[in-house]
Amino acid sequence: MTFKSIGITGKPHKEDVRKTALDLMKWLKVRKIKAILEDHLGEGIPSSLPSRDELPQHTDMIIVLGGDGTLLSVARAVGNERVPILGINMGGLGFLTDITLSEMFPLLEEILKGNYTIRERMLLKTTIRRKNGVQKTFQALNDVVINKGALARIIDIKAAISGEYLTTYRSDGLIVSTPVGSTGYSLSAGGPIVCPGVNSIIITPICPHTLTNRPILIKEDDTVTLTLLSKEHEVIVTLDGQVGHPIGYEDTVDIAKSENAIAMIVPPGKSYYEILRTKLKWGER
Repeated sequence: MTFKSIGITGKPHKEDVRKTALDLMKWLKVRKIKAILEDHLGEGIPSSLPSRDELPQHTDMIIVLGGDGTLLSVARAVGNERVPILGINMGGLGFLTDITLSEMFPLLEEILKGNYTIRERMLLKTTIRRKNGVQKTFQALNDVVINKGALARIIDIKAAISGEYLTTYRSDGLIVSTPVGSTGYSLSAGGPIVCPGVNSIIITPICPHTLTNRPILIKEDDTVTLTLLSKEHEVIVTLDGQVGHPIGYEDTVDIAKSENAIAMIVPPGKSYYEILRTKLKWGER
């Protein structure tokens, strides 16, 4: 695939991100590649620039400057456009944005020569159904979390897998994640690490009242149906830790593999297991 138009987006209100974006724009221009900045990065440039939601429509690749949170936001904006994403780590831990700033230009040279791989990562389609008939649909790359409010006690969540009753969780909440999201909130709640190529759905209870309620992996083509059975509690459904939606008694949340997927660019020499060792500091004393 030849990249003729590359979008550049990043964490807003960060001067180092804006400076890197402008340097990258100049670098691409020398190589006769059209660079399109997201509007907030191109402040002061006398031209009309697209927003994050519009960027995928104008480009055939998007470079994300920031941390995993920024990339998750871009992934939702890409939606069903299938525009490949390359993450440059200018944030924190960075499982998704695993390329360092010092690696950026050398690896981009290789990518422009065609030395890269595109890996598709599954998305979760989440449909919230309210008792009053209101229905909303979202997509998430990392996870969908049902969580109690700060003052609420344990909440009850009835869980079914493809129509078959599983259990009723009594816990602080529930995490439903993709393999990509397995190194996020799910991991901190005791969930397993699942390689991104293993398409499955992970269900991880948060501080369950019954200690035998353990994380479970289900097939990628299953549908998880969660029904809130608690009354008079503030309960929120959160997608990728960024988009929240309140639910109430007997509201249901259906979670399944989306028909859309996110295309991630993997440069040469980048190993998932190396990333795990480095980020999680395995083998260090």
